[in-house]
Amino acid sequence: MLDYAKVFESGLSYSNFLAKYGTPEQRQRWEGLHAQVRLTDAQRHLLASFKRKMPVIVLAGAWCGDCVNQCPIFDHFAAATNCINLRFYDRDANPELAAELSVCGAARVPAVLFLSEDWFRCAQYGDRTLSKYRQMTADFAGAACPTGIGSPEKSLLDNVVQEWLNEFERVQLMLRTSGRLRTLHGD
Repeated sequence: MLDYAKVFESGLSYSNFLAKYGTPEQRQRWEGLHAQVRLTDAQRHLLASFKRKMPVIVLAGAWCGDCVNQCPIFDHFAAATNCINLRFYDRDANPELAAELSVCGAARVPAVLFLSEDWFRCAQYGDRTLSKYRQMTADFAGAACPTGIGSPEKSLLDNVVQEWLNEFERVQLMLRTSGRLRTLHGD
C-alpha cells in the first residue's frame, strides 16, 4: 500500500497539472469545459457546509476525453469549500499510483481517491459516472436498450456534476460521522 501522505505531497494543483502536462490545445479543451460547469445554489451551499478536510487524489491524463469532461468539475467543487484539497497526477508519469488506482483491471482515468485528513483511504470513484455509462450504452446499443431511467430535461453535464457531487458528499458524510474523527475533533 502506498504512503498516501507522501503521494499527496508530490501532487499538483489543477492549474499546475494542466501547465505541466497539457498541450495548448488540451488546456483549451479543459478550459472550455471548465467554463461550462455551473454549480447550482444548492450545490454550492452543500459544498460550503462540509466540515471535514478531504484530501483527494485525482489520477488523470490531459489528453483524456473523460478527464476533460470530469476533472474541471472537481476544481469547481474545491473552489466552493476549503475542505476539499485536490492533487492531480499524470497517469503515465505515475505508474505505481496508476496500478494502485486501476479500474476494471486497467489504469483508466480519471480515477479519484478520497482520503481522510489523517491519510486513511475512504473511497475510490471513476472512471465515468452512471449517466455517462448510460449515454455510452444507448449510443452503442441503440434505442433497443433504453433503461427508462434518467431525466431528459437535464443535460449530461448537469447529471455528471450531480453524480460526482453525490460521491464527494458521501465521503464527506462518512468522515463527518466517523467515530474516530468525531473523537479527534470533539464533536
